[in-house]
Amino acid sequence: MTQAARPYIRMNGAGNAFIVVQAFEEGFHPTEEQVRALADPAAGLGGFDQLIGVEPSETADAFMRVWNADGSMVETCGNALRCVGWLLLEATGKEEVVIDTLGGPTTARRAGDHLVTVDMGQPRLDWSQVPIAEEMDTRGIELQVGPIDAPVLHTPGAVSMGNPHVVFFTDQQDDAFVRGSGSLVEHHPLFPEGVNVGFAKVIDHDHIRLRVWERGAGLTLACGTGACAALVATARRGLTARKATVIVDGGELIIDWDEATDHVFMTGPVEIERTGLLS
Repeated sequence: MTQAARPYIRMNGAGNAFIVVQAFEEGFHPTEEQVRALADPAAGLGGFDQLIGVEPSETADAFMRVWNADGSMVETCGNALRCVGWLLLEATGKEEVVIDTLGGPTTARRAGDHLVTVDMGQPRLDWSQVPIAEEMDTRGIELQVGPIDAPVLHTPGAVSMGNPHVVFFTDQQDDAFVRGSGSLVEHHPLFPEGVNVGFAKVIDHDHIRLRVWERGAGLTLACGTGACAALVATARRGLTARKATVIVDGGELIIDWDEATDHVFMTGPVEIERTGLLS
């Protein structure tokens, strides 16, 4: 990262906070230490869940690079895809754009005023694709939290949406529980790349209340790939339909696991909070 001031846009998608940096002309390659320093609320940016670099791409409208607040680089971020998608839609005047990521390409299209739908692709459901360290049925993997004879959490679904997720089915969603259990599971040896941890409460066939402990970011107001993973995990268990509203702390996301294409589509809001300069 150069010392020259660089413009940024602070955005949120259903509460997920991002600092988006345009890197079409000049590369943007902050170190882990630099990302952590920028994420510190004392740095003046107000803290963020992810730092996003938008780069040129030979095969798409742009390439999106994602760093978590702890400085680690991750494959993708669903809510960031909607934010970057909206910026590209506005800049190009197109109705649909393609964004490439380390987790693969994604299509974003307009869905209304400050609403964007992204095609998150097919969920990856084989144990080796999540990935998990040993062969298991990902509808309910062999994992529990708490005493062997009375676990407080057990048998979560496992899904990759370009990044790894486990989804526990539970009514217990208070901050202390999510933080304690999420931080424990995130680094469990079953997950060689770490894992995002969802806590899903099925309200009815069409509504899920979700809280997510994000790998490298902690408890966030929203997680787009987490919402997609939660819908897939609950639908595979017959707990919900293949389309449902996922209620996160920062708002609502509509997730549709399309039967014809096997792709997961996520629709939700985008907001620009402010612009500024990184120094």
